[in-house]
Amino acid sequence: MTKAAIAYKNKTIPVHRYEGCSMTMEMLRGKMMDMQYDFDFRRKLKEVLFIEMIGGVAVFKYADGSKLYLAVS
Repeated sequence: MTKAAIAYKNKTIPVHRYEGCSMTMEMLRGKMMDMQYDFDFRRKLKEVLFIEMIGGVAVFKYADGSKLYLAVS
C-alpha cells in the first residue's frame, strides 16, 4: 500500500492506494471535479478522514466508521 494525498477545495485528504492503482488517482481527481457542484457530496467531503483506493473504487472513510463508495472507473 502506498500513500498519497489529493487536494480538493482547500482541503488535503490522504489517499491509501493498493498496488496497481496508479491510473485510478487521475480518475478520482476527474470524478471529484465532475461532482464539484453536488452540494451533498461537498458537505460529506468535509468530514472524510482518508480515502482508500481499491481497484476502480474509492472508499471514503469517516470518523464515525461509516463509508462512502464511489466508482471511479
